Amino acid sequence: MPNTTSNPSSSDLAFINRQLKQQLKALTREASHNEVVLKRFHDRELTLLATETLPELLSCLIDGMKSSFDLPNIKLVLHDPDHELRHLLLHSGIEPESLPDIRFIDQIEHFSPKLARYKSPWLGPFTNQDHALLFPDGTLLKSIAILPMLRRSKLVGLIGLGSHDPNRFTRHHASDFLNRLATISAICLENTANREHLVVAGLTDALTGLHNRRYLESRLEEEVTRALRYQHALSCLFIDADHFKRINDTHGHGAGDSVLREIALRVKECLRASDIATRYGGEEFALLLPQTDAIEACNLAERIRQRIEDKPIAIHGGESVSMTVSIGVAPMRYEKNANTQDVSGKLLDEADKSLYVAKESGRNQVQLAEQ
Repeated sequence: MPNTTSNPSSSDLAFINRQLKQQLKALTREASHNEVVLKRFHDRELTLLATETLPELLSCLIDGMKSSFDLPNIKLVLHDPDHELRHLLLHSGIEPESLPDIRFIDQIEHFSPKLARYKSPWLGPFTNQDHALLFPDGTLLKSIAILPMLRRSKLVGLIGLGSHDPNRFTRHHASDFLNRLATISAICLENTANREHLVVAGLTDALTGLHNRRYLESRLEEEVTRALRYQHALSCLFIDADHFKRINDTHGHGAGDSVLREIALRVKECLRASDIATRYGGEEFALLLPQTDAIEACNLAERIRQRIEDKPIAIHGGESVSMTVSIGVAPMRYEKNANTQDVSGKLLDEADKSLYVAKESGRNQVQLAEQ
């Protein structure tokens, strides 16, 4: 029987060769692209793992990822049922409401039952009906990735990545890198929150919940430096509970503790989130008021004085005691060639002297440092 099998012609071989070269180029491009993507994810993971504070981590998750992955829209939803994360941010002087790309949610299930069910990354087209809660400003988005942050199988947050490119995130894309990134983000969130708790515990007065003197000393230099650089006002208040020794002698130290806690509470109710309230020692409190001039500081001091005087403070046994406070006020002085430490020391010294004048002048009053 004759052999009917024919060898490929030279033109066929050339065509096959061109196809193989094109496939090889495509595979090379894909491998190069994957290498770039892998490096981006690796660099972002290392940066996340290197963060030490909660504000630094949140900035890394939002601004850092926008830059690393060239994305216009990134959102973060964090499960914060006890307001733990929000309180830690306030301790750092940051108002949670000032972070537009981050939402702190008491219960993600109530925020979005659909999002709360995600256990692995979801990639696909953006639809306003399904994703407006996560991306309220996402009308120009074409594709998104939703990354659940899981710790011990519990959902602690969601990362939303939004792109104007409809092909950036599709259901056909692998999500291993994204899933790993979300897991590392969840671990870093837990670690930084625990670290912040330790810092706050070392800088917080156990009785009143206010910052302690050590915290004031660390923040004072920061606030003075900022005020000098931007020519902002900065004021300091020293508050002392009048005749406090009588409370301890008459009603016992338990009553004295109740009085200090209530004074601290009433002081905090008068302050802004950016103000810094500390228990300086004993029955004395010190307040730092950024961007507050002497007149504004005196007005605040008077509100605090009235708030404490107006209503007796309950102590044990159903009794109550009337309390007043004396307050010294000092604005920061701008002196040519003065260094930060000198300005800081003088600010505290003048507030302390003003407090002494208030007490020597009859107590239950506000005194401004002499100009």
